[in-house]
Amino acid sequence: TNPVERAIRPVALGRKNHLFAGSDGGGDRWAVLCSLIETCKLNDVEPYEYLRDVLTRMVHGHAINRLDELLPWAWRSNNHVKT
Repeated sequence: TNPVERAIRPVALGRKNHLFAGSDGGGDRWAVLCSLIETCKLNDVEPYEYLRDVLTRMVHGHAINRLDELLPWAWRSNNHVKT
């Protein structure tokens, strides 16, 4: 039971805060971001490092037909773009 409780704790703690996303669109974006962060954790990827690298790659023109390389389960930290 403890692992399950630890896994759902962030959702339960944020439940009231998530009500104030500002709009339906804000709620949708918040849900996408939370899902992405949790997917990183499930794939043993550090979320901050992942998001920093992926956003940097997107800004520097990562090919749109290769977006599947940026998904948390395919991304590797040794693939950093040097800036």
